[in-house]
Amino acid sequence: MRVLGVDPGLTRCGVGVVEGVAGRPLTMLGVGVVRTPADADLGHRLVAVEQGLEQWLDEHRPEFVAVERVFSQHNVRTVMGTAQASAVAILCASRRGIPVALHTPSEVKAAVTGSGRADKAQVGAMVTRLLRLDAPPRPADAADALALAICHIWRAPAQNRLQQAVAAQAARTPPTTSRAPAARHASKGRTA
Repeated sequence: MRVLGVDPGLTRCGVGVVEGVAGRPLTMLGVGVVRTPADADLGHRLVAVEQGLEQWLDEHRPEFVAVERVFSQHNVRTVMGTAQASAVAILCASRRGIPVALHTPSEVKAAVTGSGRADKAQVGAMVTRLLRLDAPPRPADAADALALAICHIWRAPAQNRLQQAVAAQAARTPPTTSRAPAARHASKGRTA
């Protein structure tokens, strides 16, 4: 499985490609950051993020794209930029028919470090160890993108089995219709 992880952001959008399967050593195929100038017009910044992500998709041809799920922060401006960059990543992948998975920051931290409250240094250290790198990827956005890809590789098989089980159960269980209201209406006209 080849996954492009995207840590969305307008100034720095982390990207990382990891290949492998759960339970086996993973391989990093690429890591970097798509940058845009903070003083540029929002539209131009979004186009730059799109172009950068399209280059990564062209070069690495991932089977899946894992994007960090945007969560509420106190700084609305930061949340908006993150959400906009996230939407661009989802759009780029969806346009190509590549499945997209969203993972929360705590889910990614828990998958990679064992703790959903791990700090950036712990995530970077574990990414370095898991991918057998010489040093943690810099900046932290790049390490976070790799962590997203690792998280998806490790969690996708279980998520797929769960989705298949739910779908199989739904196929086996006939839809239920409530007959109680009809029975009540039928008994209204009767007198004892």
